[in-house]
Amino acid sequence: MSDEFEVKSDRVLWEQLGMDVERFSGMPAMLTNAYKNIFLSQHNRPNNMAYFDDMVANIHTGRIREIYDAKQGGRPVIGTFCVYVPEELVVAAGGICIGLCGGAQGSIADAEKILPRNICPMVKSAFGFKVGRICPYFQVVDLVYGETTCDAKKKTWELLDRYVPTHIMEIPQMKRERDKRLWLDEVKDFKAAVERITDTVADFDAVAAGIKTINAKRFALQRLNSLRHHNPSPISGKDMLLIEQIAFYDEPVRFAKQVHELCDELEQRIGRGVAVAPTATPRIMVSGTPMALPNWKLHHIIESAGAIVVNEESCIGTRYYKDLIDEGATDLEGQLDRLTQRYMKIDCSCFTPNDDRIAQVFTEYEASGAEGIIDYCLQFCHTYNIEAVKLREACEARGIPFMAIETDYSPDDVGQLQTRVEAFLEQIKG
Repeated sequence: MSDEFEVKSDRVLWEQLGMDVERFSGMPAMLTNAYKNIFLSQHNRPNNMAYFDDMVANIHTGRIREIYDAKQGGRPVIGTFCVYVPEELVVAAGGICIGLCGGAQGSIADAEKILPRNICPMVKSAFGFKVGRICPYFQVVDLVYGETTCDAKKKTWELLDRYVPTHIMEIPQMKRERDKRLWLDEVKDFKAAVERITDTVADFDAVAAGIKTINAKRFALQRLNSLRHHNPSPISGKDMLLIEQIAFYDEPVRFAKQVHELCDELEQRIGRGVAVAPTATPRIMVSGTPMALPNWKLHHIIESAGAIVVNEESCIGTRYYKDLIDEGATDLEGQLDRLTQRYMKIDCSCFTPNDDRIAQVFTEYEASGAEGIIDYCLQFCHTYNIEAVKLREACEARGIPFMAIETDYSPDDVGQLQTRVEAFLEQIKG
C-alpha cells in the first residue's frame, strides 16, 4: 500500500474552484511523502484503515468533487471553524457542513501579509488558505460560520468577510442560565441564517433527522475511542487522530459506517491479542488545543519515541464527540433547547470558571488508562496556556506526570520537543 499510495491531483477541478493552481500543484506530492513517512510506515495497522488512507488520497480531488457536484445540484456548503457551531442544523436544512481550521505552515506567510504575526497559528493558517486560494475546501464554501471563542478569531472573521461571506456566532464566556438563553438565541439565529442560504425551512422532522445523523457519527467515534483504550491498544494514536480529523470533512453517514467497520475489526484484534504496541508501552493522553489536519507533529514525536497516545482531550478529539443530543424532544423549541444544552457541555478554555474541564480531563485520563498527560498549546493561545497552570497544579496534587508544551506548525522545534518527550517518557517508566 505504501508504494501505491498517492495524494491525487485534479487541475481542472481546482481551476473551476478559482484556486491558485500553479502554486497548489506541488501540495499533493508533499502530502504524499509526509503521509507515507508518518502513517504508512507504521507496522500492523488495522486493515480497515484503508478507507481513511483513501480519504487522504482523495482529500483534494474525490471528496472535493463530491462536494462540488452536490453544490452544483443545489446543496449549499457551509464552512465552520469551531465545534460550537451546530452542524446538525446544516444537515437538517439540506446543506453540507465542513471544517475549515488550518493546520499547516504553508499558508501562514499569506496570512502574515495582512494579519499580525503574534497571533494563533491556526487562525493564520486558516485565513492564509483563503487569501492565498490554496485550499479547495475554502474555495467551495458558500458561507463561513465563525465564532467568538478567542479575540484573534473574532477579529479575523471581520477581515475574512471581505473574501467569503462570514457569519459570526456569539459564544458566551460563562455557563449561567442567562448565558444559556443568549446561546439559544444564537442557535436560532444560526438556523435562520442557514435556512436563508439553503432556501429551506428545517422543520421538526428535518431537525430530528439532522440530530440523528450527527449523533450517529459521534457515537461511532465514542465506540472507537473506547476500543483504543484497551491495553494493549489495537490502534495507534496517530491513526485515531487522523480519523478524528477526517470526521470534519467526510460525508457523515458513510463516515459512521466506516468507523463501525473499523471498530468491528478492532474488537476482533483485541480478542486475538493483536495490538500495535506491547502492554508495557507508556500510555500518553494529550490535552489542550485542537490539531487540525495535517498537524500530526506531536503524535508522531510521541509514538516515534516509543509511547502510544490513548486519548485526545481536544476539540479535534473527545470534546467533539463525547456528548450526544437527547433525541426525545416533542417539538422544535425542545429540539433547539436540547441541542443548546449539548453544546454547552463542551469545555473550551474560553470559559470562566472552567473547573468542569479539569474534571473532564481526569475522567478521560482514568478511562483511557493513560500514565501521563502532555498538554499541547499553540503559540499565542492565551486561554489554554494560562489554563495549563491550573491543570498542572491539579495533576501534581494527584501525582499524575504532566508536561506542557507550546509550539506552532513549523518543524524548527522538533528536535527540542523530541528531547523533552523522551525525558518525560523516562520519568513515566521510572
